[in-house]
Amino acid sequence: MLDDKRWAGLVETRVKNPGLVQRAAEKRTQPGALVGEDGRLMLVAADHPARGALRAGEDPMAMGHRRRLVERLCVALSRPGVDGVLGTADILEDLLLLGALEEKVVIASMNRGGLAGTAFEIDDRFTACTAEAVQRMGWQGGKMLLRIDPEDPATAATLEASARAVDDLAARRMVAMVEPFISHRLDGRVRNDLSTDAVVRSCTVAAGLGGTSAYTWLKLPVVEEMERVLSATSLPVVLLGGEVSTDQAATFETWRRALAHPTARGLVVGRSLLFPPHGDVWQAVDSAVGLMR
Repeated sequence: MLDDKRWAGLVETRVKNPGLVQRAAEKRTQPGALVGEDGRLMLVAADHPARGALRAGEDPMAMGHRRRLVERLCVALSRPGVDGVLGTADILEDLLLLGALEEKVVIASMNRGGLAGTAFEIDDRFTACTAEAVQRMGWQGGKMLLRIDPEDPATAATLEASARAVDDLAARRMVAMVEPFISHRLDGRVRNDLSTDAVVRSCTVAAGLGGTSAYTWLKLPVVEEMERVLSATSLPVVLLGGEVSTDQAATFETWRRALAHPTARGLVVGRSLLFPPHGDVWQAVDSAVGLMR
């Protein structure tokens, strides 16, 4: 889908005509609504590289090849039932210039400052899209990662910044997608606590951010006793795809069970679909769509 000529044309546009990005955004055909008649939302995620997280499965640099990543995103977005994409400005603008975002829901990633593997990882500053940029580009909302480390004072600044972002998006009537975790440092690395109690706690904290929750959606991992997690909030929830699994059938089954709950409204999946164990992006995407549609 992305041959040498199209890729070279994309790079040439960035060199000689950068103003085309904004003009293309203004001309883009907007989606009719955030969700379809079935109330479901299926997004492909690709905001990992901006945080320095490039691993997919056994390949530590899988998402480090931009042309390959963008091509896989184009394949995923072309499949029936895929509503849109979540990513940082650089990736979204590549897709925009390639014409892959027509009538698609676009959620822009906002805080990517907590780079993977760094001493300041919990200090997850807002270094990507602002609410103003989301509105200017005609995207449908913004997403923020909220890791809560009880032993790291930097958590407080991220909480405050996330609350402001929720308010800024809500003031523009745009979706604020919050992805919360309770996190701890183990052997110098940040690890997310995926116990049911921890996910319930993170969910309740995230739901209370800002002066209104009217436009807030939660992005949550699928864990044991998911019924308890999804019963902890009245806000719409999209399920986080997570790491690439060698047993994709088992992963899909856990998603299917969770999607039966009324607050579960869709999937936001990145590496699991873009770099599936069998290598077939089409098949992986179609299988995931089939769980909802």
